[in-house]
Amino acid sequence: MKEETIIKKETATKNLVKPTPEQVEWANCEIGVLIHYDVQVFHPTGYQFGNVPAPVLFNPIQLDTDQWIETAKAAGAGYAVLVAKHGSGFCLWPSSAHDYSILNSPYLNGQGDIVSNFIGSCEKYGLRPGIYYHTGYNAYCHVDNPGKVLSGDSEEQKHYNSIVIQQLTELWTNYGKLFEIWFDGGVLSLEKGGPDIVPLLWKHQPKAVVFQGPKGTPSLARWVGNEQGKAPYPCWSTVGDFTGDNECPPPGSGSAEGTVWAPAESDMPNRNHQWIWIEDTDYLLYSVDELVECYYLSVGRNTNLLIGMVIDNRGLVPDADVRQFAAFGNKIRHQFSREIKEVCGQGDTLTMDIGWPTQINHVVIMENIAEGERVREYIVEAMVDQEWTAICHGFSIGHKRIERFETIKASQVRFRCVSSIAVPLIQSLAVLKSN
Repeated sequence: MKEETIIKKETATKNLVKPTPEQVEWANCEIGVLIHYDVQVFHPTGYQFGNVPAPVLFNPIQLDTDQWIETAKAAGAGYAVLVAKHGSGFCLWPSSAHDYSILNSPYLNGQGDIVSNFIGSCEKYGLRPGIYYHTGYNAYCHVDNPGKVLSGDSEEQKHYNSIVIQQLTELWTNYGKLFEIWFDGGVLSLEKGGPDIVPLLWKHQPKAVVFQGPKGTPSLARWVGNEQGKAPYPCWSTVGDFTGDNECPPPGSGSAEGTVWAPAESDMPNRNHQWIWIEDTDYLLYSVDELVECYYLSVGRNTNLLIGMVIDNRGLVPDADVRQFAAFGNKIRHQFSREIKEVCGQGDTLTMDIGWPTQINHVVIMENIAEGERVREYIVEAMVDQEWTAICHGFSIGHKRIERFETIKASQVRFRCVSSIAVPLIQSLAVLKSN
């Protein structure tokens, strides 16, 4: 029976779904920011679905992308994604596809390029740059989700598709290598009349991780299924095969039996239900403790945490938000700097000798995801008063699983794999005491 189990695991190892190197790097970043800026910031009524304010309103006289990225770095972000075009259709770069862009605004007399500035600031401060482009909704072009022209006219649809291809080509060829490409709601499939995105991705940005990308995308990421920064548990890095009008990986918890590596990204605004800045709404800011809790419920459940960042009508991250991001980053660093001991290893059992009874209330487990997700169920036990006591029990680990429990005094901690599809590869088993 034991030999049969070994043979099954060896076979499973050969068939394991594994991430690309880019997906591993993406998971290691853990935290990113999603920067929203649109001409609607300058409109008296603020953001409204379907609104197309005139470009003449767009004039942020203090715009400073260095300040944006400094703020993101203070929060602990490893990457930043800029919304280059949101639902209004207004472009933050001088697109030649149509007139509704920064090119026809008073900002820098129409000579500005915020995408270029953003990329430069990311390079300056060591953050990986990403671009958000909404293919499914464009008020200026009279297009609504999932990317169809409101008129239903086939020729108008072809024209809109050509605009999408042209603008994506501009974004993917003029600004260097992108770390993440963000498709909000996916992309209307070619079969349903959408633009032919996949060949363009392979040609210009084959190394990018693509959020809600279409089938055939080199490195996929999926939506977690809410905008609250919270992942379900268990949460697996793989999903089953997928189809649909918007061919993108299904949101949610994933599947332990999945055949496509598409880890989840947990997105949330840093202000309650507010992605785009509106004046006098600092009261909507989440508390630092609320953001930290979201870190536990996202990164601690095998997803990345992507936090929204608003830019105000000056062209800056608001002062209150700067303080919030800095305090969040400081608290995360402080919270997880109290590591008592860390070990690594492979096999069904991994024991850590702390040496003497020591107070702990966190266990952090990481698999070597470059070799796939292997663990299907586990128990962590602690030696308390010379007896092994179970302190946590779980299923998915993936990049990271953070377990919290009441403070105990333990002299040893033991990870025990209850079920796996291949030999467990534990990159890190760490214990710490945190307030």
